[in-house]
Amino acid sequence: MSDTFVHERANGESAAAELRTTLAVRARCGQLLARARGGGGWFAVHDEALDDAARLVADTTRKRFGRGTIPLHSRWRHFEAGGIDRKAELTHLLQGMNAPQRAHAMIDLAVVSVLLDAGAGPDWKWVESASGKTFTRSEGLAVASYHAFIAGLFSSDTNHPLQVDSEGLRSLATEDLAEALQVSESNPLVGLEGRAVLLRRLGEILSERGEVFGEAGRPGAIFDVIVGPVGPDIPHTADVDAHEILSQLLLSLSDIWPAGNQIGGVPLGDCWRHPAVRGEGASDGWVPFHKLTQWMTYSLLEPFAWVGVNVRGTERLTALPEYRNGGLLIDSGVLRLRDSHAAAQVWRPGDEVIVEWRALTVALLDELAEKVRALMHTDAAHLPLGSILEGGTWSAGRELAQRLRGGLPPLRVESDGTVF
Repeated sequence: MSDTFVHERANGESAAAELRTTLAVRARCGQLLARARGGGGWFAVHDEALDDAARLVADTTRKRFGRGTIPLHSRWRHFEAGGIDRKAELTHLLQGMNAPQRAHAMIDLAVVSVLLDAGAGPDWKWVESASGKTFTRSEGLAVASYHAFIAGLFSSDTNHPLQVDSEGLRSLATEDLAEALQVSESNPLVGLEGRAVLLRRLGEILSERGEVFGEAGRPGAIFDVIVGPVGPDIPHTADVDAHEILSQLLLSLSDIWPAGNQIGGVPLGDCWRHPAVRGEGASDGWVPFHKLTQWMTYSLLEPFAWVGVNVRGTERLTALPEYRNGGLLIDSGVLRLRDSHAAAQVWRPGDEVIVEWRALTVALLDELAEKVRALMHTDAAHLPLGSILEGGTWSAGRELAQRLRGGLPPLRVESDGTVF
């Protein structure tokens, strides 16, 4: 092993550590917001439109939740699609398991479901035989993955179907996933192969990192790493910070992402180059987002809490830079393309305009959240960012997209099923 390789690897590890924090996400996205407000970049920022966007989000939140509690944005909301309490059904199926075992199963489900959750495209749907209901987009993928999980698609042990394990994922055929998602020539799903590859890669990582995922290679074993060794009962003092969950996921799953973004051979995941962004050392010029990993983190907070773990620090997580939240900002007039022709092109996730769009989404939603709280006469302790996303920005963005373009996003991004 040459000295050059060792040096480059060390630089890569240092840069990756710098980019694996939400502090870095906010700081670097903030740089691009300041640049846009100064007249640079692909987008003009119309701050006067933020008030209207905040009113829309507040109105959407009141319409959806009234005076009730607004939950965190989470995959578990999508499992409730159609007004069906699938979490209660899962809890019934898991009866007889102790608290850590239930946490393992719920984390297993959330991890695979989040990894399957990227833009499905406008032509795909999923029909639930038990209810007769038809679901599309994120809700359809959630309900489909839930049923695939309880049917044992991701388990290698027919005696224990309610789990995800390395062998089950590594042997997952694209055709079997397609069948579970009801994909056909007349019911196409964007990025099907990319999703299957991602799950098989997850299986490889689970098998390689036994110190984290255990002998069976289960995503849910991350619970034991984060909470610490526990018996059948969770101690009442069990306590974790949300960023601890994110950090462990970023460290443990960094090799699964198909994007070739790396420094010195160290994979960075959902981080992208931008020439206007400054940072320390080899991390200079990179913008981190970690959208799917943060979405996964939001979706694991409840399984931890449901078995008695106190989860704190959710405010450290950022807004999710995807096309519903980002679309809200464009469709409400907060962001306007300086070159209107850009909306007609098809872009890749690493293109400068898309990196900027996602960065401005993260930075502006922090500002929008403050305005929403003021309109709803509350504070961050009672209405955290995660609840505003749920209330909120994602639904308002979807409604605007439906009204303006039949549900399509305002910018067209070539999806491999792993970023958007």
